Amino acid sequence: MSAKILIVDDEPPIIEVLRYNLRQAQYEVVAARDGQEALDLARRELPDLIILDLMLPKLDGVEVCKLVRRERDVPIIMLTARDEEVDRVLGLELGADDYVVKPFSVRELLARVKNVLRRATQPPASPADMVRVGALTVDEARHEARLGAVLLDLTALEFAVLLTFARAAGRVFTREQLLEDVWGYDYMGDLRVVDAVVKRLRAKLREAAPDDDVIATVRGVGYKLDA
Repeated sequence: MSAKILIVDDEPPIIEVLRYNLRQAQYEVVAARDGQEALDLARRELPDLIILDLMLPKLDGVEVCKLVRRERDVPIIMLTARDEEVDRVLGLELGADDYVVKPFSVRELLARVKNVLRRATQPPASPADMVRVGALTVDEARHEARLGAVLLDLTALEFAVLLTFARAAGRVFTREQLLEDVWGYDYMGDLRVVDAVVKRLRAKLREAAPDDDVIATVRGVGYKLDA
């Protein structure tokens, strides 16, 4: 069964271009032109991925992202204009998986869609594929992570980043390496997409263990999971 993608944009030409190309790539497509319609469709259609513009009537994309994230762990790719830096970073911190800047290449967006869906729908690993680092346990087969006795509420992207860290505890990852290992492509734009996801992940780890700094920043290099 093909993946279902919800396009949310208030510009009909963009919707039509994306609808045509996504259908050519064998995806099922539904579309919304404002934030409220996007929420209604997300609840009714249960899409596998949302392509979400930030500037929308009724509810903006940041608000839609926040509300969707409260209800479902569905991958979100944001569409942003070049002058929307503050909203872009806020959207990433609220749970978006990636973003593409307008005007964008359809080929680039399709590559992002493919990689995000691959990560979100990859088959379960062997039950033996469990990683333990100190009080942290990451169970890939169950798609669960615990810090001590606390079960962490992670998105698919946050889980993938934590698993990458845990498999190489103590190794320092640059942002570029994380993009290649987790996102699955070389990212030619803003590396803060990594920083935003690590920030979200850190907040959840600190909520579970306020006195522990599980993910450390190596200044000028990147991040690592303390062994």
